Amino acid sequence: MSSMVQTAITNSRAVSYRWWALIALALAQFLVVLDASIVNIALPSLGSELHLSTNTLSWVITAYVLPFGGMLLLGGRLSDRFGHRKLFMIGVTGFALASAAAGLATSGAWLLTARAIQGASAALLAPAALALVTKLFADPRDRAKALGIWGAVAGIGSAAGVLLGGVLTASLGWSSVFYVNVPVAILVLVTVPFLIAKDSLGDHVSLDVPGSATVTAGIVALVAALSGTEQVGWTAPQTLVLIGLAVVLLGSFIFLEKRATNPLMPLGIFRNKSVAGGNLAMLLIGGATTGLFFALSVYMQQVLHYGALKAGLTQLPLAGALVMIAGVVPAVIKSIGTRNTLAGSLVLLAAGLIWLSFSPSDASFITHLLGPSILIGIGLGGAFVSGTELAVHGVADAEAGLASGLINTSQQIGGAIGLALLTTVASSRMDHLMGSGASEAKALTGGFSWVFLGAAGFAVIGAIVVLTLIRSSSSSIVSD
Repeated sequence: MSSMVQTAITNSRAVSYRWWALIALALAQFLVVLDASIVNIALPSLGSELHLSTNTLSWVITAYVLPFGGMLLLGGRLSDRFGHRKLFMIGVTGFALASAAAGLATSGAWLLTARAIQGASAALLAPAALALVTKLFADPRDRAKALGIWGAVAGIGSAAGVLLGGVLTASLGWSSVFYVNVPVAILVLVTVPFLIAKDSLGDHVSLDVPGSATVTAGIVALVAALSGTEQVGWTAPQTLVLIGLAVVLLGSFIFLEKRATNPLMPLGIFRNKSVAGGNLAMLLIGGATTGLFFALSVYMQQVLHYGALKAGLTQLPLAGALVMIAGVVPAVIKSIGTRNTLAGSLVLLAAGLIWLSFSPSDASFITHLLGPSILIGIGLGGAFVSGTELAVHGVADAEAGLASGLINTSQQIGGAIGLALLTTVASSRMDHLMGSGASEAKALTGGFSWVFLGAAGFAVIGAIVVLTLIRSSSSSIVSD
């Protein structure tokens, strides 16, 4: 009897530790997502102090997103090979050190280098963290709850970036948006060894270095081409050469993966329609949200003349709606299925973005911004939770790191491409309006309006992809 009681107590503690471990892992993921958006509000003061041009300011975001997205597949595979906990700890350590370095930056080159190291470190910790979550929660019902929390954290991180960025920049200066990562990372590093057991060593396999090199270089070439169109145009030799190089490199990556003994990304994983549909949706969600929060923060400060603190506080309704809806999404998924929940969430997100695009140059927050902010928060909350669940459905434990890397890759590369594409479109629209005699405020408003409409287009395409690719027979994934 005593042994049975002892076993029950041990199992109870294990269950309790799992949820505490989830909190620690989610905190690290929160920092990763937060850092892609928290810098937005700080950009004006950061650019003024470091004497950075407008074009360079966009690279403060891109310098983080590019290595993050480009190295995520490698990070996922490394965690599968060397251990998820080990790679997670290494990634968190690098992220903390790079964050401190970014806060100490005295030049643009210093800052961009630190941001790139942040992104590379995030590429190690993010897939390892999600893989640990899927391993800790093997029971389908517990995993659904855990992934619901995980998806909510990703959405909250995107929305909270503008809020926290405004509060920290206004009260402590732009460096604080980087320093805030350090104590949280230290907390995670201290607690995780007590909550998650050491990794068991996997089989020795060779790493796909050629695949990693080609996919990273291909992604960098593609985003560099899109980012440069604002300065040189779509038909300039620079743009055409970079796009051609991206096509060759990414095509070579697929060729290499088909023939590699231990490929970086086994293409067979996309035979799982849930994985394919979920990742396409996350790519489009990334494109919509990165463009949205970049444009929204600049619109509020340059057009509506909000201070950093006020601009941050205006994101409370969006973040609040996201948190509230994330709590009920698992129940909605159980009722109507992951597929339908994701498609419906993307439609709501698109509706909110279209509504936001009608905001004038003298917009009132209550009249013009509050309603669309709440609707966008609802759409984002549902999309992040259901998109994450869809993208990991049916994945074997041996490919948990790969699947986790794919989700983050899709979201971050979508963000990089979306930011480059939507800012180019916005710039073109602004130039046209200025040439037509519009005031600077109205030209800026018109440009940002096109960004919001473009982001809505990403969301609509995502809904269509999910409904087309995932058949109704697969729609009730979580209730299996």
